[in-house]
Amino acid sequence: MEKLKSIEQYDKLKNEERTIFMFSADWCPDCRVIEPILPRIEADYPEYNFLYVDRDEFIDLCGELDIFGIPSFIAFHNGVEAGRFVSKDRKSQEEIEKFIDGLSV
Repeated sequence: MEKLKSIEQYDKLKNEERTIFMFSADWCPDCRVIEPILPRIEADYPEYNFLYVDRDEFIDLCGELDIFGIPSFIAFHNGVEAGRFVSKDRKSQEEIEKFIDGLSV
């Protein structure tokens, strides 16, 4: 998964047709648990751009988006939030896929 490099990149990508941002951190044990399944999810949903957002690097962005628990996901479609899966709880592959399948795009 590509890593977000700047706020400018975030602004550009959220305005594309379909983008999902995954908010995470290197120290997060629940985030590490889902790492092995992420390449499969990306492959199964090629219509989406997936971006990894380091919570510690982009703490202000997390605050603006009300991301207080990780791992969390926010999807955008042409600049409009299409859905969010935000909580402090560990997430399974099935839950992530259900979130993506339920997006209103």
